[in-house]
Amino acid sequence: MLTLKINTIEQSASWVKRHARPLEVARWEYEFEEGSQQNVMNYLSAFQNEDGGFAHGLEPDFWVPHSNAMATWAAGRILIELDARADHEIVQKMVTYLINTSQKSGMWASVIPENSDYPHAPWWGYSEDAQNNWMFNPSVELAAMLIHWSDEEDEAWQVGWQSVSKACERLMAAEEMDFHEVSNFKQMTSLLDLHKKVFKNQTGHDYNVVLEKVKSLILHSVEQDPTKWGTSYQPFPLDFIDGPNDPLVGEFETLIDQNLDFYINEMSDEGIWDISWEWGTYPNEFAISRRYWQGILTVDRYKLLNRFERV
Repeated sequence: MLTLKINTIEQSASWVKRHARPLEVARWEYEFEEGSQQNVMNYLSAFQNEDGGFAHGLEPDFWVPHSNAMATWAAGRILIELDARADHEIVQKMVTYLINTSQKSGMWASVIPENSDYPHAPWWGYSEDAQNNWMFNPSVELAAMLIHWSDEEDEAWQVGWQSVSKACERLMAAEEMDFHEVSNFKQMTSLLDLHKKVFKNQTGHDYNVVLEKVKSLILHSVEQDPTKWGTSYQPFPLDFIDGPNDPLVGEFETLIDQNLDFYINEMSDEGIWDISWEWGTYPNEFAISRRYWQGILTVDRYKLLNRFERV
């Protein structure tokens, strides 16, 4: 079992503080150096528009300045990471945005037309049938966030459950699913774990049955041969696992330790990780995006290594 050394951690911290976005620097300091939650909030708020939605390349593969569901989802994950309170101004504005942009389908638009007017990876370009590819990515997780930050009498509660109910219909009928969307369903189950008793009344599906279906789709999507890891754009077991107490830990058994070893072995000499994809267009902007992603990956993977006591 591999464990990172103190000098490696210090090297990684130095790289993050030199090259990552201020947001990732603040997240690093919050996670590992007793930095403040408010400092992260301050930098995150720079990506939030007046309508409460997020944009401006928060998800670094598309740079549209108009509020959109995908950037708002990326912000929501950071807010969950911070255990942000429902009454925080950033959260309240985000909830208002999601209520105002909710659709009868239960899905928020994953890609907006304006994406194509700004630097972006090819898969973020807009087309009229784009939602057929994205489906409930990230809508089901956004819906769970609404429920997480609301009470039964709130409009957000109703909007959230309506979306989760429709998403569960898709989930239970699916034989396979894109791993990004499966990840959204996995996070939905984590966020709604405290609402197991009302889950069936709201969706018509038993929470534990839904969780087992999510697990089966994850097991189907993950490459379980470690010798093939890193050879293509694919999900790792740890892409779906938050820590040692995650309900998926028992499903992957020894693969988790192998995944942690893989992360440590794949770390660069600078103490960071690189991405496995390219845009093929906008070369100057992609170079910036790549650097942003390196910072994000470094923070996210160190969090996992820390939770599994590898640092």
